[in-house]
Amino acid sequence: MNKIETLCLLCSQPLQPVISWKVLLTNHFQPTICDKCSARFERSPTATALYQYNEAMKDYLHQYKFLQDVALAKVFRQELYARFKNEKAIIIPIPMHPLKQKERTFSHMEELLKAANIPFIQLLEKTTTETQSSKNRVERVQTAPLFRLMVGAHVEHKQYLLFDDIKTTGTTLRHASEILLHAGARNVQSFTLING
Repeated sequence: MNKIETLCLLCSQPLQPVISWKVLLTNHFQPTICDKCSARFERSPTATALYQYNEAMKDYLHQYKFLQDVALAKVFRQELYARFKNEKAIIIPIPMHPLKQKERTFSHMEELLKAANIPFIQLLEKTTTETQSSKNRVERVQTAPLFRLMVGAHVEHKQYLLFDDIKTTGTTLRHASEILLHAGARNVQSFTLING
């Protein structure tokens, strides 16, 4: 019987499967990228993001979001699981506009959380198809509200945690936070995969 070879999702080099009691008995995921690719990502010095934006992260985001490679949602699942497994706040991924999601075929923020087995809810919907990355700093700061509450959404007087892929000026997270606080949230924090 032939052994199925697992390849790095980024460079296609063969991966050595890790079989241990830790993997079998805990939520320890099998690696999906090789050590060489992993080493290209730069850890964030802040407590509000996992990584810094660099060339490796630029390549990852392009392949994941724009080339629609949904398998790449698994790349950071171990780190995201470690960060969120004991989270007391209700996690809300930043949503995409429905037209953008249809175009991309999946919600990249939701897929990251699903890959890491992290529960989340959605209370917000995006009101514009414009992306923040297409604007300069001044335009981002002066932008009209980006979100609204979903029809029938109920915001409780609890703590929420917004999860987004990248923080540059913080405009996206600030807009989402304001909507939730105005609707009755007790507290809104944020966490991103990347610090831009």
